[in-house]
Amino acid sequence: MGKPTGFLEHGRAKQAYRPVEERKQDWKQVMQTWPIEPLKAQASRCMDCGIPFCHQACPLGNLIPDWNDLVYRDQWKDAIERLHATNNFPEFTGTLCPAPCEGSCVLGINDEAVTIKAVELSIIDKAWENGWIEPELAEHKTGKKVGVIGSGPAGMAVAQQLARAGHEVTLFERDDRIGGLMRYGIPEFKMEKNRLDRRMEQMRAEGVVFKPNSHIGIDIDANELRKEFDAIVLTGGACERRDLPIAGRELKGVYQAMDYLPQSNRVCMGDDIPEAEVINAKGKHVVIIGGGDTGADCLGTAHRQGAASVTSLEIMPRLPEERAEDNPWPQWPFILRTASAHEEGGERKFSVQTNQFIGDDQGNLKELELVKVEILRDAGRISFNEVPHSRTTLKCDLTLLAMGFTGSEKPGMLEQLGVKFTDRSNVWRDQKWMTNVDGVFTAGDMQHGQSLIVWAIAEGRSAAASVDKYLMGSTDLPSPV
Repeated sequence: MGKPTGFLEHGRAKQAYRPVEERKQDWKQVMQTWPIEPLKAQASRCMDCGIPFCHQACPLGNLIPDWNDLVYRDQWKDAIERLHATNNFPEFTGTLCPAPCEGSCVLGINDEAVTIKAVELSIIDKAWENGWIEPELAEHKTGKKVGVIGSGPAGMAVAQQLARAGHEVTLFERDDRIGGLMRYGIPEFKMEKNRLDRRMEQMRAEGVVFKPNSHIGIDIDANELRKEFDAIVLTGGACERRDLPIAGRELKGVYQAMDYLPQSNRVCMGDDIPEAEVINAKGKHVVIIGGGDTGADCLGTAHRQGAASVTSLEIMPRLPEERAEDNPWPQWPFILRTASAHEEGGERKFSVQTNQFIGDDQGNLKELELVKVEILRDAGRISFNEVPHSRTTLKCDLTLLAMGFTGSEKPGMLEQLGVKFTDRSNVWRDQKWMTNVDGVFTAGDMQHGQSLIVWAIAEGRSAAASVDKYLMGSTDLPSPV
């Protein structure tokens, strides 16, 4: 390593964010750029650990010690080449991934982990800034045509890999813009969409054809695509939302998070929203049900819209600040995580369940009835029991349901194709990433279930290798998972 004693000389520095009161007034990205010298010091903390457990934790198999060392040595162009060797879109993972690599960093045994994610993002930002990222054109065209359905991170990874292998690739998206949940589910303050747009320009130059406004299974028969393409890859995500069917669910003011967040992103992109359809937190008492990333995204959005108050509810108990004894390194640390949105305000309540939505005579939401709960564990299964005499009410004008997803949407495309499903309602696939329908492959959340962006990209790369082998008999494309 460039600095064998770096981890002894430097402590972990926290990612710098813009001041809270400043960033709440706009939609620009909350993170600040790391100055070069402090970042090199952070990269020097990467130990000569012998067995880099960060590789094991990263589904992409990112060569983390390599590019940490290169950043420390100020060899940035070599660093981006090493980073791109395993990851098509490090600006996406460097911005949005929760960094399981850091949870397995060897330094984390008795110290704070290396700032892997910050180094990764700095490498790719510097590469764009210096014009080092160019289209990678295929040397030979195969004459094979592949249709990729769904333009999230898995679909984009599949499309780029197959285009670089020489295939004609068309990427279909049912929305009016390419990007899937990265476009409409991730707020601008978390990832500015110019990061997505410039990757699209690179992919377009590499030969990928983008077709938004193409709802396969609704506007276009899925089986007609099978006649047009030599292979199909399903990367439409796990978009079936989990609902909360309790009394008062029909009241005006109760919305799914994935109705609220896309609308906010559309406003940021300059779209006009009909007044009757606007969901705005301005001046309202907002309650977010669900304590994950989507809930935090709703929280930050509500702050920027000028909510009177925001409360986040989580049915699970509050996690510890540090690893528990039964959660040792190198396991993923189950600890309390504070997103930038939490630092901006709002209250978090744990071990609570919503019993009913309460409205006024005009059908408008006014309150929630809450109850405290305790977890019961039986043979690995958990259930929740109401704590006696714990019922309370909470003032609320707007509730956002951010409780995750339950699997793939079956009507339309999937029913038309006749694909099989797993017992978890995901699309079934074999070890070669193919569904039960010949020539129809799948990758990402559609077959995995709701998961991390790093898994989506890794699975997209692996599925692309299987498609290439299916079409050509062999492949040189990498298959990380």
